[in-house]
Amino acid sequence: MRKIILFSLCLVLLSACQKQQQVISASTEALPVDASLDAIQDSAYLAELAPVTADLEREMNVQIGYAPENLYVAAPECPMLNWASDALLDAAKKVYDGQVDIAIVNMGGMRCAWPKGPITRGNVFELMPFDNRLVVLTLKGSDIIALCQSFAQYGGQGVAGMRVKVVDGQLADVQIEGKAVNPEALYHVATSDYLSGGADHMDALAHYSELWDSDLLIRDLYLQAVRDQDTVRAAVDGRMTMYP
Repeated sequence: MRKIILFSLCLVLLSACQKQQQVISASTEALPVDASLDAIQDSAYLAELAPVTADLEREMNVQIGYAPENLYVAAPECPMLNWASDALLDAAKKVYDGQVDIAIVNMGGMRCAWPKGPITRGNVFELMPFDNRLVVLTLKGSDIIALCQSFAQYGGQGVAGMRVKVVDGQLADVQIEGKAVNPEALYHVATSDYLSGGADHMDALAHYSELWDSDLLIRDLYLQAVRDQDTVRAAVDGRMTMYP
């Protein structure tokens, strides 16, 4: 016991003698990650990777369709958004065992435009680089109206099967199949699993009463849509109008 007490006292004395450390100053240095680092590439690794890179480039450069006009991206409505939402609605109607009323895509999900000319596999991967899946949500009409109110607030999104009119920043009209949306009716909405959680200011989509997951990647559906259409056409048709 005496030895334990003496040992403990020694530890206390040693700790008391230690100086307290303090940070006097700190500095950082930004290292740019750009072409300046090319000189330190691992040439052996690049040599091993080269055949894979070449095969991937060949696959991505395969033409699968043609665009006679530029499919640009712009708010509140544009050819690219209209094509993407129409393609999603058509795909959902083919795989969902029931009625699909509308489709919703987000402008932020459109990662590129397609210029006039050949459309390649790589173009579709650029447009949809994410592994988002097609889902069909069951929503009340009141939630559809709330969703469109967010479109009015944030400048529009991609829609198919419906028409939205905004005047002076306020939602003025919402129609599905030429009829005003019934707040108490149920509607089936094709969209992505990402948006079904209410992302991109689409909180109303998360109020679904049912969710059907296709387990199909939207990118694959777009690839098939381009192949099926061969000549891809889309235009602004007034489905999302916003007046000052």
